[in-house]
Amino acid sequence: MTEETFSTNSHLSVAMTTELDDVTQTTGGNATTPSSSDRTEIVFRCAVVIIGIVGAVANGLVLYAMVASKQHKKQLLIFNQNIFDLCCCLILVITYILKLCNIHLTGALGYWLCMLLISENLLWLTVNGSVMNLLSITIERYLKVVYSALSKKYLRTWVIYVAIAFIWISAIIFNMAVVFSTSRVIDGVCYGYTFWASRMTATVYGIWHFVSFYVIVLIGFVFCYGHILIVIRRQAKVMAAHSGSGTAQTSSNKAQSNVIKTMILVCAFYVITGTPDRIYYLLVNVLSLPHSGSVHYAKTFIAFFYICTNPFIYATKFDPVRRELARLIVCRKPAVEPAENVQSVSTRSARSAQHAGQK
Repeated sequence: MTEETFSTNSHLSVAMTTELDDVTQTTGGNATTPSSSDRTEIVFRCAVVIIGIVGAVANGLVLYAMVASKQHKKQLLIFNQNIFDLCCCLILVITYILKLCNIHLTGALGYWLCMLLISENLLWLTVNGSVMNLLSITIERYLKVVYSALSKKYLRTWVIYVAIAFIWISAIIFNMAVVFSTSRVIDGVCYGYTFWASRMTATVYGIWHFVSFYVIVLIGFVFCYGHILIVIRRQAKVMAAHSGSGTAQTSSNKAQSNVIKTMILVCAFYVITGTPDRIYYLLVNVLSLPHSGSVHYAKTFIAFFYICTNPFIYATKFDPVRRELARLIVCRKPAVEPAENVQSVSTRSARSAQHAGQK
């Protein structure tokens, strides 16, 4: 079958039509005079690198706070979510620095750089894994709240570990299979998610990707958290009627409610920031609408912005993380306080000695 070129994953690479125009203007991979679109692309990539650095630092602090508060053992899926986000931010920085360097790809090294990094394979591998893990957290919360008796019996720690392993393995297999079959290095330039066997294959993949990573995820969020909120409201009424219930049970319910509120915010923020990217992806690649450079930059920036700001939700809404981060800030202040305390103590002792001398 003759291989044809189709742009089907515009959020993973620059539009194929634009890149082919750039190739026709190059000789041996060396570009001619940069145009205004090239300058816009450079500014966009620099902004993405900054987002990645901020996100990596923020996610690193959240991971530290979860380990320090022992929450990484209690909230395995949430801890895995932050690992996905941290890996995503680090890979985001590396990938876009390589793109800024505009390396001419040759040989085996150039091939692997294209397949793993410049094509954004590893980047969107972690993004897709993060989405699957977010849905897994939603299902876990749903089972623990709505079917608490069954979850205590069947939702063991080993089940969570199996779910985590499945998410990582499935994300790796899925992304690697797609990238290695649809990406090429041509004249030193990497084209990711571009070469499809037929237009029908590209269309089917585009619809499947939209349904799997947006529609099903959105339905899962609405269904699970809708039922969770109904059950929590019912439990609150029962507890209000029996106000003399145990303090331990009340604190446990508050902790569970805190986690649920945090995850609802994270899921809602994902839907808000992910919608432009998913809709644009569907319209361009399935309905064959023309590419728009400014729209591409805007929706991609918003999608990456989610990765950067996601840890701040944990830092402000997840009590154990917030306490540990507050403790980190407070720990920097005692260097001044002891001197003040010593001075106040010496002042008081001098005054008491003066009073004793007067007597």
